[in-house]
Amino acid sequence: MFIDEAEITIQGGNGGNGKVAFYAGRKGPSGGNGGKGGNLYFIASSNSKDLKRFREVTKFKTEDGQTGGSNRRLGANGNDTYLQVPLNTTIIDTKTQKEVTLDKRLTKVLICRGGEGGLGNDAFKTPTNRTPRRASPGEKGQEKKVRLILRLLADFGLIGLPNAGKSSLLNELTNANVKTADYPFTTLEPNLGVFSGKILADIPGLIEGASAGVGLGIKFLKHIEKVTLLLHCISVESETMEKDYDTVIEEIAKYNKEILKKRNIILLTKIDLVSPTELEKKIKIAEKLNPEVIPVSIYDQDSLDQLKKILAF
Repeated sequence: MFIDEAEITIQGGNGGNGKVAFYAGRKGPSGGNGGKGGNLYFIASSNSKDLKRFREVTKFKTEDGQTGGSNRRLGANGNDTYLQVPLNTTIIDTKTQKEVTLDKRLTKVLICRGGEGGLGNDAFKTPTNRTPRRASPGEKGQEKKVRLILRLLADFGLIGLPNAGKSSLLNELTNANVKTADYPFTTLEPNLGVFSGKILADIPGLIEGASAGVGLGIKFLKHIEKVTLLLHCISVESETMEKDYDTVIEEIAKYNKEILKKRNIILLTKIDLVSPTELEKKIKIAEKLNPEVIPVSIYDQDSLDQLKKILAF
């Protein structure tokens, strides 16, 4: 199952306590300072594909610093922790709502600092107190609750109702090998394919009420927020093309109206299933919804070539 959101608790390591100790014969304090707690970083990794691991484990704490030693020995610092996430993961502090996104330009970020180590009794020596018997505790490491949101980075987004032929097109254009079948909701998670160096995202089908959580809801629409072109798939078999089109547009608008400002082409799919006369009627209906219409079938190479020219531009 593709996991693109998670909420976790993270904490930097605690600083080690300072040490109370004396040289032999009590000739003076020798307690060393505690070590610093480890920091917690997030790093973007091309080896990470989703956020599944953060659903399985939801608490992460970095190593604490060690207590100071005798003879002014410093406690060892705690090792840093590095949590790997996919590229284009946004990290949001749930308390402050501050956020940062890891991408190709920013691949590493410090989120929780470790606490400073405490002072040993040697640090408290003064001209009037040559044998201090106190040391300070280490500081607590920062602790935060963060929400992780993964947004797949695609150039083109395939949208439409369930069973509109999106996955079949993705397979044909990119050899993505996505499961397809003649029933709704075959696609249960976003699928990606690469064509001519550009990424296509197949978004699970939207239905009326998706913005209210009906069907698979709209949780995957975040993945087309950054595409440059929307490919709106409508099956030529549909007897309600206008309603099909409006349903998808309205649900996207409820999620984020900015998405609808992107260039949008209607792909009239499965044209091999109707006669030329019927196809002409359907094209005219589609052109009333959007002047940019491309009839296409995975079994019609000419139509696929026309689509490929647009995608390669």
